[in-house]
Amino acid sequence: MNEIILLKQGELVLKGLNRHAFEDKLQANIHRRLNGLGRFRVYTRQSATYVEPMEDSCDMDRAWNAMRTVFGVVGLSRARACEKDRDAIVAACQDYLGDRLAAARTFKVETKRADKTFPMTSVQLSQYVGGELDELYPNLQVDVHHPELTVRVEVRDYAAFVHAGPEPGAGGLPVGSSGRAVALLSGGIDSPVAAWMIAKRGVALEMVHFFSYPYTSPQAKEKVLELARLLAPWCGSLTVHVVPFTAIQEELRRSCPEGLFTIVMRRFMMRIAQRVAQRCGGSALVTGESLGQVASQTMDAMAATGAVTDLPILRPVVGMDKEEIVRIARKIGTYDTSILPYEDCCTVFTPRHPRLHPLPGEIAAAEEGLDIEALVNAAVAGIERIHVR
Repeated sequence: MNEIILLKQGELVLKGLNRHAFEDKLQANIHRRLNGLGRFRVYTRQSATYVEPMEDSCDMDRAWNAMRTVFGVVGLSRARACEKDRDAIVAACQDYLGDRLAAARTFKVETKRADKTFPMTSVQLSQYVGGELDELYPNLQVDVHHPELTVRVEVRDYAAFVHAGPEPGAGGLPVGSSGRAVALLSGGIDSPVAAWMIAKRGVALEMVHFFSYPYTSPQAKEKVLELARLLAPWCGSLTVHVVPFTAIQEELRRSCPEGLFTIVMRRFMMRIAQRVAQRCGGSALVTGESLGQVASQTMDAMAATGAVTDLPILRPVVGMDKEEIVRIARKIGTYDTSILPYEDCCTVFTPRHPRLHPLPGEIAAAEEGLDIEALVNAAVAGIERIHVR
């Protein structure tokens, strides 16, 4: 029988009567990720999802790498399927894990018997397979505490499987199982991490980027699109809504007190992001704000910027320090792109002394002379939509 990829579900197994909806979404996401890699059969049994190649031309290496970034999978293994017979299991171990068995010095066998009709208990099967392998490979010694190699045997409904242990999966919930949101994506470190964290909770995302040409360069825009490309393996296909923001920033520079410039600017971002969410069915906004990191991220400032939208604002990195955020950015592959030296709109016209604790009255006074609706409408009308797959 062919090699398969065995995916272990995480918190999906805790779901109740709606569990099938999460499993259906997971399977749909897997099928999309396998598109172009060959013909696979994807099915779920006993809290595991099987990715089975149906033809020799299937690209198993690329399929394996794709499955490592699928949210909803807590662990994954490349495994060999065989008949549910103890000697067939030993033969599969020799055939599939022979090189590793020959190279190891110590080993143990662990068995999971999901099919309770199998005539041997998990312990009995582990002892039998371990004894046979010990005879076949003189280099091996049994070490149940700290083995160099752990041979894992799983007896499931349709077949038995042998593998050398699972690798950690992406975890979380299948993308799309928790609704849709709009994430504000700058060129920095924090916002891609925030988007990744929310996608991990099953949220499908649309991205909004505010572009202030000529104050920000085409390279800065391309940097953001590259961040979206790096997030796509985790989040699925993304649409980046590129908002022309120059006219708003120039108007604020003329009309707004310098100390309140950043707060008022971010209020415009929230208004525009809400309009994008209304268009695409988003139920929340996502930002990369971290409490106290910069002047616009004090509690008072965040309250002021969030006051202009009726949608909930999800701030997944709000309680994290920079080192924690950087660690995740490195893990998901966005860090090196985020630190490229191309400016974004948040650095344009930065006030020398920004207000840390703005009062509602002074913000209202700062916005009083602005035609907010006209500025927002013009920006929304000029949005460029770029699809990243």
